[in-house]
Amino acid sequence: MGRIAYDEEQAGAFAAGRGLGPDGSGAWRAAVARHLPARPGVRLLDLGAGTGVWSVAFRQWYAAEVLAVEPAAAMRARCAYPVVVGGRAEALPVAAASLDGAWISTVIHHLPDLPAVAAELRRALRPGAPVLIRSVFAGRGGGVSLFRWFPEALRVVETYPTVAEVCAAFGTAGFEPVALESVPQVSAPSLAAAAAGLRRAAHTPLVLLDDADYERGVARLRAAADRTPRAPVVDSLDLLVLR
Repeated sequence: MGRIAYDEEQAGAFAAGRGLGPDGSGAWRAAVARHLPARPGVRLLDLGAGTGVWSVAFRQWYAAEVLAVEPAAAMRARCAYPVVVGGRAEALPVAAASLDGAWISTVIHHLPDLPAVAAELRRALRPGAPVLIRSVFAGRGGGVSLFRWFPEALRVVETYPTVAEVCAAFGTAGFEPVALESVPQVSAPSLAAAAAGLRRAAHTPLVLLDDADYERGVARLRAAADRTPRAPVVDSLDLLVLR
């Protein structure tokens, strides 16, 4: 996967700063259930599983059989899901037509050859199985509070694929978009907590900022936390579903 190297620093930052508690993940549970057959034993691919937070959630929510695939050894070493395998999106370690769905969370911008990924998912998924892509897409970053304090990071997001580009790439393998929805999540209990828990290495747009822009953003966030009541931080990311 591209853009940043998923080494020990990134893996530690993800483990410390990218989880969602019950308040944050509840809306995602409902959104996924609208598109995925939520039955015990459903076979779900978690592509780019990272530290395993979504694999664990799907096992708890649906009693799903999750295939967690993560290419970075440092992330696999910190994965909370008991079984995670190395693999690439273009060459999945799975039999043809053996999966009931694929989950791709904040990973799509790391995949340089989307048509190849789409072709491999078409091979691995059963007919009609959905691909669920959780992401911030280019042109659609306005629901993420982090960018209020780090506006320069939006320039990075504008280099991500657009919804139209993802749909076109997956269309080469016969996938069609069936839903696009903005899903809210409680990312932190307060701005103060968000500032205290911020890990630069856990956020690709912040890693790719220069140091001066990052430090200015940290100062803005801390100043806002000092003057803002302790209200939850609510962000919205997109869920794009293709079949």
